Amino acid sequence: MLTPMRLLPVLALLICGGAYSAEPVRVGMIEGLSGPFANAGQAVVRNLQYAIERVNARGGVRLRDGAHPLELVTYDNKQGVEESLVGLRQYADQHVRFVVQGNSSAVAAALIDGVEKHNLRDPEHRMLFLNYSAVDPALTNEKCSYWHFRFDANADMRMNALTEVIKGDTSAKRVYIIGQDYSFGRQLAKSARTQLAAKRPDIDIVGDDLHPIGKVKDFTPYIVKIKASGADTVITGNWGNDLTLLVKAAKEAGLQLKFYTFYGNGLGAPAAIGDAGVGRVRAVAEWHPNSGQGIRNSASDAYYQAFRKRYPQPEDDYVHLRMHVMIEMLASAIDKAGSTEAGAVAKALEGARFRNAFHEAVMRAEDHQLLQPLYVSVMRKVSDGSVRFDNEGSGYGFKTERYLPLEASALPTTCKMRRPD
Repeated sequence: MLTPMRLLPVLALLICGGAYSAEPVRVGMIEGLSGPFANAGQAVVRNLQYAIERVNARGGVRLRDGAHPLELVTYDNKQGVEESLVGLRQYADQHVRFVVQGNSSAVAAALIDGVEKHNLRDPEHRMLFLNYSAVDPALTNEKCSYWHFRFDANADMRMNALTEVIKGDTSAKRVYIIGQDYSFGRQLAKSARTQLAAKRPDIDIVGDDLHPIGKVKDFTPYIVKIKASGADTVITGNWGNDLTLLVKAAKEAGLQLKFYTFYGNGLGAPAAIGDAGVGRVRAVAEWHPNSGQGIRNSASDAYYQAFRKRYPQPEDDYVHLRMHVMIEMLASAIDKAGSTEAGAVAKALEGARFRNAFHEAVMRAEDHQLLQPLYVSVMRKVSDGSVRFDNEGSGYGFKTERYLPLEASALPTTCKMRRPD
């Protein structure tokens, strides 16, 4: 079922004194909004809604007939591939031009194929797929598509940032890799092995486990295996409850492990691991609330504080800058094209640049992979004065340990893109 989210954009416009008579430009989200990963899906809704409100508050997007607001509509795919394709067909029937998704690379691969087929069948109503989190590298390599743009660093890029830190971590000697059993988890394990072999050939990989995604309620058996292996370091791409439950089981077992994670800075993970994670849990992202630390970046601080003002509940504190960048770049591309036609907007997105006072990004035209800086940050206690902002009211925040500028975070692509005539 499609769920429109119309009230908030309208309220934002009324607050700013704006008014629209034109039809909204709909952005159709396909994501898990129920089930084990509902918290991750709802976090996406908040971030996209916030970004859309900001665009609408300054006038929306400009088409040839004037200003139009953006409008977020949502479809709960229950984290399933087939259900996602049902949602895509509904959006196609309603002529929703822009589809967004991210919390599963398996779903993203199916949507890329579905959008490709739709655009061939119905060239008068082509669609564009914007991906904010599905990070399987194949999606912008062998499976790249003209109709797909990724706004998150892919798994190899994220792993490159993490292994740059591990390279200098002389206490890391025995590594255990654990992940979710689908395309992303399998690629992450492969990438970790390849990059560790190149950067730290002295490290022993003492375990490599995949578990069912979203189905494990108690990770104790996996923690028992990790403990028996003698690992001192864990690498995981787990997200949502699969990460929270993993680190919680490690804490309850009293394991003094270092966790190198993709998503360890939110959705309950910091609170779940508590003091055991201080100096031990690391995360990689395109930005984090304390990224201005040291340089006292007031623009970064103001951005984060504005989001927290919009969503004051501690459990709602999970900010995805890449989702805001995605909406900003989409709005700019629509303005440049003067149209919502998918081909015209895709052309405007290729090579497009984003820059604000604390972040920059460029959409690589060859494969439609966004290039942007990456931060590796380590968990700290706010009370010790090393970070200003905590995560989700937990009392724990993250401090930058390694910063990779845009040029250093980029990796080559093997994409051979087929472009429309």
